[in-house]
Amino acid sequence: MQDKTPAPREMRHINVIGFVTLVQKEVGRFLSVYMQTIIAPMITTLLFYTVFSLALGGADRTVGEVPYLLFLAPGLVMMSMVQNAFANTSSSLVISKVQGNIVDVLMPPLSAAELFSGYMVGGVLRGLSVGLASALLISLFVPIGLYSPFHVLAFALLGTMMLASLGIIGGIWSEKFDHIAAVTNFIIMPLTFLSGTFYSLSSLPGMWRDIAFYNPFFHAIDGFRYGLTGHADGDVMTGLWLLAAVNASLIILGWAMIRSGYKIKS
Repeated sequence: MQDKTPAPREMRHINVIGFVTLVQKEVGRFLSVYMQTIIAPMITTLLFYTVFSLALGGADRTVGEVPYLLFLAPGLVMMSMVQNAFANTSSSLVISKVQGNIVDVLMPPLSAAELFSGYMVGGVLRGLSVGLASALLISLFVPIGLYSPFHVLAFALLGTMMLASLGIIGGIWSEKFDHIAAVTNFIIMPLTFLSGTFYSLSSLPGMWRDIAFYNPFFHAIDGFRYGLTGHADGDVMTGLWLLAAVNASLIILGWAMIRSGYKIKS
């Protein structure tokens, strides 16, 4: 009698099926509640745009040769992208740990690199989705151009990758929602609000301006703004290299945490 037992699947160096499945899980997770994960950030971005444009007299101001309303829009779009990239990865891991189903992700034959990449891609896709939706909404009120498509794409990817990676690290470290809220309130929010989103760094005093140039959030916003308007407060190439270095450091740290099983296998 012929044995009909299915042969075991041979695992290659990269588990493509497992990686794609994890990405689909992460994308499906935020799309299933799109009112909360995409529509709500769009409305928040528009509210920020309305409040700051009115409160700071945006219609009559310029930053360099760029009207303030046009200067403000790219910073708000990037801010919404990075915040949602962080929220996606951090919340996914914390929820899995709190509910006790993190084992469902750890048991499949996925390497630490595949797990990290799957979560990161999910966070990047949510960030880019929110950014595109927010840009389309704001473009109804101010004409957003496209000065350099390369810089728009490069800084959008580097910015969302940075925060998605930081979200993974924060999610692994956190044991409850209070911990991830602390990361958001004391790290993410201050760095995004002090990154030149609402103002030009040329308006800051010398010492504070020098400190701000070491803020990777500033370079993400400044480079993205340059891609849309042609205006930059800092050196765009320096920003690219700095963000690449920060991303590499965060990716290595997150991979090492997953590989060691830190707070997820014990």
